[in-house]
Amino acid sequence: MPSSTPDLPELLYLFDPLCGWCYGMTPVVQQIQGTLAGQLHVTILSGGMITGEDVGPIGSAWPYISQAMQQVSQVTGASFGEAFQAVGEQGQQVQDSEPPSRALAVFRQLDEREQAVNFAHAVQEALFQDGQDLNLLNTYEPLVTKLGVSWPEFLLRWELPTSRQAVQQEFAAVARLGVQGFPMCILRVGSQGYVLARGYQPYATLLDGIQQALAQAAE
Repeated sequence: MPSSTPDLPELLYLFDPLCGWCYGMTPVVQQIQGTLAGQLHVTILSGGMITGEDVGPIGSAWPYISQAMQQVSQVTGASFGEAFQAVGEQGQQVQDSEPPSRALAVFRQLDEREQAVNFAHAVQEALFQDGQDLNLLNTYEPLVTKLGVSWPEFLLRWELPTSRQAVQQEFAAVARLGVQGFPMCILRVGSQGYVLARGYQPYATLLDGIQQALAQAAE
């Protein structure tokens, strides 16, 4: 797992794989990562939006989700596939943030090219475009291998108790940051922290916020 370079500012992108607004925001963070490569380190963390007693079939939340999808599409330009809409209407697929969040945590351990944000968006596309079940381990195989990470290594780490513990610790760490909704972006520069986004922001707005925070930190 790559560690952040000590002298580089760090953008914390706090999201959840099952969050529709995050599905719209992740491409923005991908673009920021490309624009500011070498100037900024991006860390993506999962917040555990749907866990514990909230885990259940998508049908129970589908009226809210289907309405929110329209707003997400209008604001962010993200598209939701017919396969996902069919899943929602059927209502049986279980919504649980833990499996896709654990997949991301394991991917980060094995990723040598800082592609965690790309993997996260691929996971979101698998759900929101293709209607795939993120509770099934084989859903992740093509996503992992396409980004050059060893599938056997991924499988090995997936089942480790430490991986299950790590994702729970990640949820707890995000909660301690006071996150009340997703997505959220926080810039860390040395010991300073700047909240840049609570909710979706377009690329130009987020980039401007980062640049202003960096300038302020340099004063």
